[in-house]
Amino acid sequence: MRLCGCAALLALAASLCACHAVNRVTLTLSTAASVKDAITEAEAAYRQSHAHLDFSNNFGSSGTLAAQIEQGAPADVFLSAAAKPMDDLEQKGLIAAGTRRNLLRNSLVLIAPRDSRLTDFQGLTGGSVRLIALGDPQSVPAGEYGRQALTSLHLWEKLNAKLVLAKDVRQVLTYVETGDADAGLVYATDALTSSRARVVAVAPESTHDPIVYPVAAIKGSRNEEAARGFIDYLASPAAQAIFRKHGFTIATP
Repeated sequence: MRLCGCAALLALAASLCACHAVNRVTLTLSTAASVKDAITEAEAAYRQSHAHLDFSNNFGSSGTLAAQIEQGAPADVFLSAAAKPMDDLEQKGLIAAGTRRNLLRNSLVLIAPRDSRLTDFQGLTGGSVRLIALGDPQSVPAGEYGRQALTSLHLWEKLNAKLVLAKDVRQVLTYVETGDADAGLVYATDALTSSRARVVAVAPESTHDPIVYPVAAIKGSRNEEAARGFIDYLASPAAQAIFRKHGFTIATP
């Protein structure tokens, strides 16, 4: 009888473990590199009331992430630093209907090492500035915003030979922090994370497209219900407080 009882208990335990494993969900997020710190904190806060949920993050430039999703890379949620990568996926029918929303806004700033004497955008043409870091405009939204701003300020042609292109906005920040570049264009939120770089100037909003971060669930995701729930949370006051703490402003509906 004891053996039977032990067997029954073992079977029950195995069944409970199996149910627990089935109920766990891992949401895979493809997220713009500039949101890394904020989204990681938001995920930790969300898990406090969703203990069954895990997160797997893929951070990078929005254009590259969108291309990966188009090629079949696993993703449940896409958070882009620009509308175009999201537009491209939506036009290809890869976004779950009714899940897209504009989540955040940001500013574009010119940064330089702490000891730099640079004071404005026009100073980039001076001899003391040899290299300017910029995200690759082909795949990095901050790079495209930077190209637009420099063009609007009649500096793009003059500075072309000084540009060093980076894979994402965080790499631009690193180049400036380490002195490998004399200046760089990043988001205001990235500049806030650094003690080794300072903001020289803010690019006027009129010089570039609006910096808006859309988020959406990916069509065909096995975890679409969980993805929708997390996206709703990202638009909640609790998550918005986290984003504001990291320097973002909230996009109006």
